[in-house]
Amino acid sequence: MNIDEQTIGQKTVSTIFTLIGEDGAREGLLDTPKRVVNMWKEIYRGYDLTQKPKITVFENDMCYNQMIHDTGYFYSQCEHHMLPFFGTFHFAYIPNKKIIGLSKISRLVDFYSAKLQVQERLVKEVIDELEKELDPLGIGITMTGRHMCKEMRGAKKNGGEMTTSDLRGVLLTDPSVKAEFFNTK
Repeated sequence: MNIDEQTIGQKTVSTIFTLIGEDGAREGLLDTPKRVVNMWKEIYRGYDLTQKPKITVFENDMCYNQMIHDTGYFYSQCEHHMLPFFGTFHFAYIPNKKIIGLSKISRLVDFYSAKLQVQERLVKEVIDELEKELDPLGIGITMTGRHMCKEMRGAKKNGGEMTTSDLRGVLLTDPSVKAEFFNTK
């Protein structure tokens, strides 16, 4: 972000203070516009393709053909209200000719989460990328998230979760493989 973008961003935050009835000249808020703009650069890094993680894959020279699982957390921002949504993901694949370093999965989830999102698109973007890199026999992800746009405003219903999934290959077409995926969370 260049100096002009930084200045525009800080003025935008100051304008928001005015819109919500806050005094931007109050001592506790003097440096807040700068902090907010720096936070935006961090949490919306998914728009900066130079920060996209390099996906490292390896030849599956041992011919491993069983399901491989990974789980983790994600944090994103709802594109409709710019409020957080966050939760857990469960990823699995059955390798064909390639395997992946597991840290790359979490890094890819983090990258695609770091922009204004909807959970439905997020699962698709992650699986599209991993399927392209791995060409697996089967691949899938589920994400279960709490959405602050539902809990803090609108319905104001705390504790509810939304689950989305994207299954492909044998994880979608073979009932026993699909059952293994959903029973191994």
